[in-house]
Amino acid sequence: MSSESVPSSAAFHPLVVIPVFDHEHAIATMVAGVVATGMPCLLVDDGSGEACARELDRLAALHAPQVRLLRLPVNQGKGGAVLAGFRDAAAHGHTHALQIDADGQHDPADIPRFLAEARAHPDDVICGVPLYDDSVPKGRLYGRYLTHVWVWINTLSFAIRDSMCGFRVYPLPPVLRLMDEETLGRRMDFDSEVLVRLFWRGLAVRNLPTRVTYPLDGVSHFDLWRDNVRITRMHTRLFFGMLRRLPRLLARRPVASA
Repeated sequence: MSSESVPSSAAFHPLVVIPVFDHEHAIATMVAGVVATGMPCLLVDDGSGEACARELDRLAALHAPQVRLLRLPVNQGKGGAVLAGFRDAAAHGHTHALQIDADGQHDPADIPRFLAEARAHPDDVICGVPLYDDSVPKGRLYGRYLTHVWVWINTLSFAIRDSMCGFRVYPLPPVLRLMDEETLGRRMDFDSEVLVRLFWRGLAVRNLPTRVTYPLDGVSHFDLWRDNVRITRMHTRLFFGMLRRLPRLLARRPVASA
């Protein structure tokens, strides 16, 4: 593991970060699940419309001070909202951020399990691996595998079992350094890119299975054309970045992740 970017964590002070964009129908249930774990939570309003903005104001007031609200005046995209949440978390003294999506696909009851793994391995990224039920759209399920293959190529490793799951724990210091030194995708390309670039910098990835459902009334902001183009461009950039790092990545291959 590289020593340039993986510090030892003397403290463990995590925060749940939820990026939100027009999820007014699902977010109350997600927040209730987070609140039940006792964890502090930051809602990042990514330029939502009036109905969602009102609901976020209500939830932040109802659950204060456990739940705080960070409002972005203009939509930044999922990646932009997550990055803004990370900076806010670090500014408030948090060492780790647990990212969970707002759309109700993920089970907040798994938060303690993810945080226990992060506490035991504070320098690593804890990444969810979806366990799907029959609600998953088959087109989306099969489409994810193309990104998985690209990630395995760009890391020369199977360490990242799923790079698109919106349920993971990040150690903040190396992520903030990455944010300051690289330009990361700000939309649906973020989840995969940040994991690959953190892996390149020497961070280990620990994979935890977690149940994923697709609610019938769930809201998806994935733009089939634009986001696929962004993701394709991202994988192309990462491929050439992998070639530049080829000797270092080959040297890491004997090291197995959890």
